[in-house]
This record gives sequence, structure tokens and C-alpha cells, in this order.
Amino acid sequence: MRDTMTTGSSHRPRVLAIAEAANPEWVSVPLVGWSLAQALREVADVHLVTQIRNRDAILRAGLVEGRDFTAIDSEAVARPLWAVAEKLRMGEGKGWTTLQAFNALMYPWFEHLVWKQFGPAIKSGRYDIVHRITPLSPTISSPMARKVDRAGVPFILGPLNGGVPWPRQFDAERRAEKEWLSYLRSAYKHLPGRVSTLKHASAIIVGSHHTRSEIPSSFQDKTVYIPENGIDPARFNQTAQPTGDVLRACFVGRLVPYKGADMLIAASADLLRSGRMTLDIIGDGPMLDSLIALAERLDCRTGLTFHRWIPHAEVQSILSRSHILSFPSIREFGGGVVLEAMALGVVPVIVDYAGPAELVTPETGFKVPCGSRDEIISAFRETLTRLSANPAALAPMARTAKSRVEDYFLWSRKAAQVEHVYNWTLNSRISEKPDIFRAELRQVPATITGTT
Repeated sequence: MRDTMTTGSSHRPRVLAIAEAANPEWVSVPLVGWSLAQALREVADVHLVTQIRNRDAILRAGLVEGRDFTAIDSEAVARPLWAVAEKLRMGEGKGWTTLQAFNALMYPWFEHLVWKQFGPAIKSGRYDIVHRITPLSPTISSPMARKVDRAGVPFILGPLNGGVPWPRQFDAERRAEKEWLSYLRSAYKHLPGRVSTLKHASAIIVGSHHTRSEIPSSFQDKTVYIPENGIDPARFNQTAQPTGDVLRACFVGRLVPYKGADMLIAASADLLRSGRMTLDIIGDGPMLDSLIALAERLDCRTGLTFHRWIPHAEVQSILSRSHILSFPSIREFGGGVVLEAMALGVVPVIVDYAGPAELVTPETGFKVPCGSRDEIISAFRETLTRLSANPAALAPMARTAKSRVEDYFLWSRKAAQVEHVYNWTLNSRISEKPDIFRAELRQVPATITGTT
């Protein structure tokens, strides 16, 4: 009979953590998969199962293959499909929805191999929980969910996040990002396997209010809201100390249309020309040349520095010289850079839409309405002008932002939050469903409207 954890027991749950993308040397989803899986070792006995492309980086991080993790070689299917997907995305960093569509085709083979290797151990009761951490996309079903459930083992899904609609005012940017398939994205709700995955999951961790809204009402009682991004204090261990009476702003992100760096330059031009603000732009991408040309056309290169690409570990050195993170992105699922800024004590100024809007509170940052390009530029200009009058006044808000990250968003905190989900699941929901972000759940989220 399977050994299950009971309320008040000192037994650490034995967790098979499935994270097809989990890599300590990459960013975005692979870093989330790695960071959460590693953090969960604080509260559970975790064996990580990941794709073979992550093997060498995980070995360099000090894990022991076979004992701490298993690398599954699904390249026979993954490699040729990725090659086709890269051709169809029509440009580096573009066509995200296309990549996800191909991931939905190749991922089932990965789980087939996972079940082939670990199915007997799951059925024999060697694991108390099977937790699929990545893919984060809610469009990708899990063929294992039904099998794990039939074995009598709780299956945890998530954090799930993604699919935020494009704001209707930014259809040109949508086309520039080669997001042709995003017009059909809602079709995933009718794909085979989706309902089965949700039905057989014991708990569904959702990383955003939007993702939660896309879960059918019959499964809402399984959902627990926990934003997927977290902070590693070893990576972000400085405290921002901007000097002088000039507003110091920073932008961090790929230089692509939806990130809005062009809107930021337009909004900042007057302040940059007059010397009331400086702006560091960290990132690279297809818009770099046009952004430099825009700055020259607006005669605001003074005080504006393009750092291009720098290693992720070095970002905090520049960011920590800033008063604010000025980040007018109009379509962020999670908003990890917003948390990174807050962790350093840098106040975010963002668009009130999707992921970042759920991370920033009135006490920790500024949100401008999501409208047209001209409306966002105008709102950013007004906010930046107001803040430039007295940058030192941001210090209390910066401390509150840093404290919020330390209270909720360190990876150790995330592990404790997921532990509540484990306890709730293993006790057959005798305990109350976790409600970690109770205050946020009672707020009315920013309106998510757009074209799907």
C-alpha cells in the first residue's frame, strides 16, 4: 500500500518532478523549471525528470544523475520538429505561438518515455506525488495525468501560464512578431487530451488570473493561484542605491515590438534632452537599429545608453543604479524582470495589463492604463515627469517593493507555497484549499481584453 503523508506528519513527500524544460544556465521557462524544482527540495524528496538537452548544465550545477535527476532522450522526435518550427517562425525571437504549437506535437513523446521509465515505480507507490512543472503553457496536455491518477497517485499540474490576448490596439505589433497562429489560439480548448488532463489532475496551479479564467468552471475548485516567477537571492543580492537628483530609469528586455522600448524613448525624450532623466536600455534584438535612429531623430541620445546584450548575471549591476524600471511591455505572461527589479529595490513603472500588473501593487510601483500607443506614451511621459521632480521620494516605495519580493517571491517562498498544495492534495482535501495570495485574489484584476 502506498505510504501517504498525513496532517502533522514529519514525512517529506516523495515527488517525481517532471520539467521537460529545466536548465540553470538558461533564462525564461527553463530557468523557472529548474529553479522551482530545486527549491522544492527544501520541502520534499524530489527526483527531477527533464529532457536530455539540459543534462550537461544540470551536471555542472552539481546534481548526480540517477540519484537526483534523470535525463530523457526524446530527440528522435524533438530535433526534426524543432528544425521545422524554427523555419516557420520567420525570425529569431518571433512566432512564439508557432513554437508552442510544435511543442504540443512533440511533448507527448517525451511523457510517453517518462511513463515507460517511471510508470512501474509510480504504480508501486514509490512516489507520493507526480508534479508536472513544465511546460508552463496551458495549451499542452499531459498524457500521463490519467495514468498517474489511475495508479492512485496525486498529479499536480502547473504553474500554468500564457496565452494573454494581444491588446486590440496593437495588432500591427502582433503581425510584426509573426504571431499568425495566435488568431487561432483559443482552438486549443477543443484539442484531445485537454479535458482529460484537467479532469485527472488533483490540483492545478495557475500562474495568472487570465489562465485561471480559461480553466472550465467544473475544474475551478482544483485551481490554486501562484505566480510562476521567483527570485534567487544569490543572483539578485544587491540593493539599489541610485545617486543624484536626476531620475535614473532602466529598461530590460528583448528589443522587439511588444516590449515597447520605442514607446519608452518617445515618452522620455523631453526629460532626456533636458537632463532630468537618464535611461539605460539593456537588451538586444531586431529593433536595435531603429531604436537608435529614433533616439537620434528625437535628439535624445544624451543620457540614453544602449547596453545591448549582457550576461543575465550582470544585469543587476546596471539595474541597481536605477530609481525605476521603466517597462511599457504590452504582453507579458509572467513579468520576471519586474520581480528582479523589485528584489533590488527598483520601483517598476509598467502597463496595467497581464502578468506585471498582478505583481505590482499601488504600494510597490506605478501602473499606466493599457490603451493605444499614443495613450501609453502620454501616460508614461506624465508619470516619468512627475517622478523626475523628486526621485529621492521613491525610496520608501522601493523598500516596500523589496519586502514584497522577500515575503512572497523568493524561490524558497514559492516552495513553501507549493508545499501547501501538496499537503492539501495528499490529505484528500480535508484541509482548506491554499489561498496564499488572498488579497490579490480579492482585487479586480486589470481587464484582459484583446484579440485572441
